[in-house]
Amino acid sequence: MRMSSLQLGLIVAGVLLVVGVLVYNAWQERRIRRRITSAFRTPDDPSSAPSARVEPTMRPTRSDGNAAQAVRMSGGAAEAHGARDSRAIRPDDDSSWSPPIEVIAHDEVAGATASPLAAVGRGPAASDATGPQPDPDIECMVILQPAKPVTAGALAAGLHARMGKRLRWFGRTAPGSGWVLLNSATPGEFVELAACMLLADRNGAASRAQLETLVRVMSELAPMLPAALSVPDAGAEADRAEALDRLCADVDVQIGLTILKPEPASIPGTKLRGVAEAAGFRLATGGRFELPQEDTGAILYTLQNVRNEPFTVDTLRTSATHGVVLLLDVPRVADPLRAFDHMKLAAKRIAHTLDGELVDDNRRPLDDAALAAIRQQVQSAADALKACRIDPGSPRAHALFGA
Repeated sequence: MRMSSLQLGLIVAGVLLVVGVLVYNAWQERRIRRRITSAFRTPDDPSSAPSARVEPTMRPTRSDGNAAQAVRMSGGAAEAHGARDSRAIRPDDDSSWSPPIEVIAHDEVAGATASPLAAVGRGPAASDATGPQPDPDIECMVILQPAKPVTAGALAAGLHARMGKRLRWFGRTAPGSGWVLLNSATPGEFVELAACMLLADRNGAASRAQLETLVRVMSELAPMLPAALSVPDAGAEADRAEALDRLCADVDVQIGLTILKPEPASIPGTKLRGVAEAAGFRLATGGRFELPQEDTGAILYTLQNVRNEPFTVDTLRTSATHGVVLLLDVPRVADPLRAFDHMKLAAKRIAHTLDGELVDDNRRPLDDAALAAIRQQVQSAADALKACRIDPGSPRAHALFGA
């Protein structure tokens, strides 16, 4: 069957259209890459003018030895309550993957050390700005520098990413200005952006797979803005996360005071709730009572079931328990000594009201001398945290010692 001239013309036109689209796409890609390269030349490029830049730093801080377990002091006796075990999402590990955009390499950090203390040795990011700021000592920072200012809405894909560790986004409205914590509704335009992933918490250290996923997401986002990308080495950051996790496990201390009702007697849930609420506690969704500080609302300490069973409105109405534990989470309280003194007095009052006994883990009564020794443990734990530049009750402490 012979083809008409019209059919031949349509076929030729279709082929030319496809070729034209391919050529146009290739030209657009090269144009964007040239714009990025010209806008963000690396500092060692002789054709670029000197300019200040803020980049994340890496500290290779892996140290030998097994990860220590966090310790809970209950009634003066120390007991291991489990290693910081990572249960975060672990994406597929693809170490051969490379970003599809220009990546600005990091220089070696001067004075880098293998000590675990180096993981948090520099203090929070210096800035005159108020409000939350990036903390490069405990976060992996990936920097984006757009070719032109962008709004927070342009980061929608990154803002909603979930990687198994806390991820915060910050932006600068001008070079060298303070960072602004971003969400999808943050107004304004930003000339520099930072994605900050927490390196460790009580669930464990950030894995290399999680860190590589962060780099991958950022590398996919960069060409869409377009923006130059500055990333740390995922392997070095994973080492830093492990060292930081070991450090936190060494100084992670909780203090518990136990109140027991002599057997076979028990404490009715309704009475317990009344006594707890009269003492200022409130029942929280986690199945325990929390005592908030009047001025700030921060939790000073908690009251929970001596059995591994949560308190709920229903269980308190229908059941009883033979004891409770008042628990002080030392890293998360701004003034651990004062909080312990407050908790000690509350424990004595509650024990008296419930006709219970204040005891240690071996069910031996706690006298004033034993309580004074526990107080010294609180002081030692607080001093250890401060020596690591983790101030108890600070935003850094809440991040590292949160779930």
